[in-house]
Amino acid sequence: MDQEKMQNLKDSYKQIQMTKEQVEQMKKNISNAKKTTAGKNMRRARWIAAAAAIAAILILPPNISKEAAYAMSSIPIVGRLVDAVTFRNYQYEDDRHSADVTVPELIAEDATDVEILKKTTDEINQEIKEITDKIVEEFETNMKDQEGYQDIIVNYETIAVKEDYFTLKLICYQGAGSGAEWDYFYTIDLKTGERILLKDLFKENEDYITAISENIKKQMKEQMEQDENIYYWLDDEIEEWNFKQITDETSFYLNENGNIVICFNEGDVAPMYMGCVEFEISDKTVDQMRKK
Repeated sequence: MDQEKMQNLKDSYKQIQMTKEQVEQMKKNISNAKKTTAGKNMRRARWIAAAAAIAAILILPPNISKEAAYAMSSIPIVGRLVDAVTFRNYQYEDDRHSADVTVPELIAEDATDVEILKKTTDEINQEIKEITDKIVEEFETNMKDQEGYQDIIVNYETIAVKEDYFTLKLICYQGAGSGAEWDYFYTIDLKTGERILLKDLFKENEDYITAISENIKKQMKEQMEQDENIYYWLDDEIEEWNFKQITDETSFYLNENGNIVICFNEGDVAPMYMGCVEFEISDKTVDQMRKK
């Protein structure tokens, strides 16, 4: 790839994003939509919210990217303290390389502790930026060095939007010969504005680590008994591979039912072909330990 094409690619990645002014204008429209809909029925609220989103697009400067405009037109506005919007898109494809990167940004709105919530979302946004920038930089470096074939994919999913919490999943994939996927999860307590850690969900002095770990082992055994294609490292000959227990740093999220879901990336507790695996922890496993 020639130097000019490489530079144009880098410039494209940096430019396809909403400016700070555009983001602030969008926040104002979201806030106004919420105030306008107060006390009215949900159907009318949805129409007003949609109109506010359209209005936000119409007042933007003419140089906003198509991707940013589409993201804003897709925002579900009513009734949320935190929203995930598509902040940046990056696509590239030739006969050896393929990239499809969609970068989210969290926006905090109308929270009681809006300063704390804004600080939390800013920290998460910075983490996401660092993760995605690194993936894109590696992709571009490999293109420049003409190293084999490669694919990258970054996307996101809003897993849960509840009165008390918000959960976002960032999905990352890199392929070069073989592929690897890993996920990041961000759960925010909308009552405090802070990110939720696993230990925050439990009362003091409760051994939730053991309870959750034993439940995961049980689920692993049940899955392997039911499907010969499923395999986890539980009684492997290589002892250090075997799953023993989670830690407070193990990835997790809260799903729509409020249940804890423990998450492992490829190769953490099973062979790579198993991909990323998740284990939902039932209420009865930890109900007496959890804070109410």
